[in-house]
Amino acid sequence: MPIQHDPKNQQFTLTQDGHTSELAYARPAEGIIDVTHTFVDEALRGQGLADDLARAALAFAREEKLKVKASCKFMAGFVQKHHAEYADLLA
Repeated sequence: MPIQHDPKNQQFTLTQDGHTSELAYARPAEGIIDVTHTFVDEALRGQGLADDLARAALAFAREEKLKVKASCKFMAGFVQKHHAEYADLLA
């Protein structure tokens, strides 16, 4: 399932079975990306889609040399759970 990145609308999206899941972010300051919202349709929950979106956003941050702020509760938990892998990205 390809994840789409829409920099203009500041979101990553994933569509499966006609349902769209999204991870939204803001760029509050130069060199910072703030993940503000993650949503997976109820019909698709439990399949790891939010994790996939989080990994895509974190890969983008790493590629662009951005620091990550996690205002979104899901993303905060994700980076805490995978702290060793993403600690270098945290703002």
